[in-house]
Amino acid sequence: MEYHFEVVNGILKVSLSGRLVASCSEDFKEAMFERLRESKRVLFNLEKMEHVDSSGLGALVSVLQWMNGNGGIIKLCCLQPRPKIVFDITKVYRIFDIYATEAEALASFGPEA
Repeated sequence: MEYHFEVVNGILKVSLSGRLVASCSEDFKEAMFERLRESKRVLFNLEKMEHVDSSGLGALVSVLQWMNGNGGIIKLCCLQPRPKIVFDITKVYRIFDIYATEAEALASFGPEA
């Protein structure tokens, strides 16, 4: 799993690529908690995320809960077909704001506060 951080209009965009699975989910959470500490608006672009398993999904949910508890907002975009199956089966899509495109997701944050 690789991630790239970029700030776009005051929003921290985290682009994930590869496989978010058990072997890297703890490292992923630690890296996200460290990096997201100063961010209140975060977009995860999942365009290059090839696969997610239950541990990886749990890591994303942990990050969402942590952000919600610290007054932050997380949104997802560009969910690909294979990971989408896991989101659909587990119905976790109900707790995330998910957008088809990055442009739609960025616009949904509204103006910077």
